[in-house]
Amino acid sequence: MHAVSALETGLLIAVGLVAGVVNTLAGGGSLLTVPLLVILGLPGTIANGTNRVGVLVQCLVACWRFDAEGISEFRGALQLLPPIVLGSIVGATFATQIPDLLFERIFAGVMLILLIPMLRGAPLPSRARARRWSPPTRNLVLFAVGIYGGAVQAGVGLLLLFALNRAGYDLVRANAIKIVVVTALALATVPIFVLERQVAWLPAAFVSIGFTIGAALGTRIAVVGGETAIRRALALAVVALAGHLLGFY
Repeated sequence: MHAVSALETGLLIAVGLVAGVVNTLAGGGSLLTVPLLVILGLPGTIANGTNRVGVLVQCLVACWRFDAEGISEFRGALQLLPPIVLGSIVGATFATQIPDLLFERIFAGVMLILLIPMLRGAPLPSRARARRWSPPTRNLVLFAVGIYGGAVQAGVGLLLLFALNRAGYDLVRANAIKIVVVTALALATVPIFVLERQVAWLPAAFVSIGFTIGAALGTRIAVVGGETAIRRALALAVVALAGHLLGFY
């Protein structure tokens, strides 16, 4: 079992809290928690698997809180689940079979690719200007997002918001659907990482505490702030992602 000091415990909870808020409002919170887990001594693949446990807990709490706030999108998410869950299983299986160094390089490369479209314009395309995707196109995109989410996880919420908005959903509804979809993705992938022994349970427990608090707080902000709060969170997530990839922290 990976030992965790008192300082590390505090860091895991605090950073998990911030990541939980970011993930619930937009996405990309794992860009904070995965590097922290690596800094604390976990190999890249184990940090990835450990983080998935916290994300799963966060998503379950966020689903519960959105439902309690009267915003439930379980039905809306059902038709979107098959392609993304299938893709996530493919991605997670791939991620558990590659060396740590290769995983970390792929992680960095994918983040750079993700950054490009987000920095080209507004956080999300206007639904009035953009033509909605057809169901086959939407499902193909979601399958690709599932592969990415299964392999890397970090930033998958941002990709889902882009995809759902382009498919015709407003931001508040898209965000609620995103939480349900990411929950399904996490339920499909966490057992793979557990079976491959790529979860450090003590760090997972502490980061999950932070994720839980962050999810409850983020849900409330999303409900009260609406699309404005979500757009601001998206902008901050993009800036944070850019700073991380440019080596500022």
